[in-house]
Formats: sequence, C-alpha cells, structure tokens
Amino acid sequence: MRLLLVEDDRMIGSGLRAVLQSEGHAVDWVRDIRSARAALASESFDLVLLDLGLPEAADSVQAAPGADGITLLRELRGRRNPTPVIVITARDAPEARILGLDSGADDYLPKPFDLAELSARIRAVTRRHGGHAQPVLCHCGVRLDPATRQVTLD
Repeated sequence: MRLLLVEDDRMIGSGLRAVLQSEGHAVDWVRDIRSARAALASESFDLVLLDLGLPEAADSVQAAPGADGITLLRELRGRRNPTPVIVITARDAPEARILGLDSGADDYLPKPFDLAELSARIRAVTRRHGGHAQPVLCHCGVRLDPATRQVTLD
C-alpha cells in the first residue's frame, strides 16, 4: 500500500516511515503543507497520515498562520478527493478530535500512540474505504488475514 506521511518532526517521521516500510508499505514522507499539496496534486495514495501542526514550507520554523493540517484536509475534501486520512497529532482535546473528524478525517489518533494500534487503524480504515467490513479476505477458497499476513487454502 502506498502511504503519504505528512509529519514535520524528523524523529517521528523517520521512525514512522521505517516501521511502516517494514510492514510492507511504500511511504512518501513530506514535512510541510506546500510539499503535501504538491504530492497530493501529482500522485495517488492509498492513505494519508496527517499531522496537524505543520509549517507552510520546510524552511519555515513555525506553522503557517491560518494554515495547518486541518486546512490541508479541508482542501483535500473540497476537491472531492476520497483518499482515506488518519490524523496523527498531539492535539488530543475532544474539540480538536471533533474538528478533525468533522473536517473529513477518517480516523484521529493522538500522540503518543502505540505503533501496533496505528497499523490496526490503517488496516481498518483502508478495509472500510475498500468496502470490506470483514478483516479477513476470502476468494475461491483462499483466505488472507492482513493483520497476521497469513494465507490459507480451504
């Protein structure tokens, strides 16, 4: 699966990218709003992991006034882009969660979070987005469990 990771913190971003790649995902990592806009305009992703406190450009030190991950999320949804989005942020107040979900996020995970939980949420969101309610995929006697990566033949 191809993921877009939008995270300005170098330590968090590099760690998340390494873990997600070890799980078999292709991960494009950008660190600012401008790069995220460019990536979303030119590429197709299966899912976006979106931090909220982002600078406008990588050379900016602070978040851009009036622009953050919520702005980016609203722009994405305003263009009718259905790509699933999981917000990953330190903003954990109920009001922030509600704003993120009401702005178009498919899920909202406050930092710090457990990496196994993030992986499970990625699987759940992409499964629902693909129209599959069941966690195990079955076809012609072949069963695939994405959580365990086990394939069995009936």
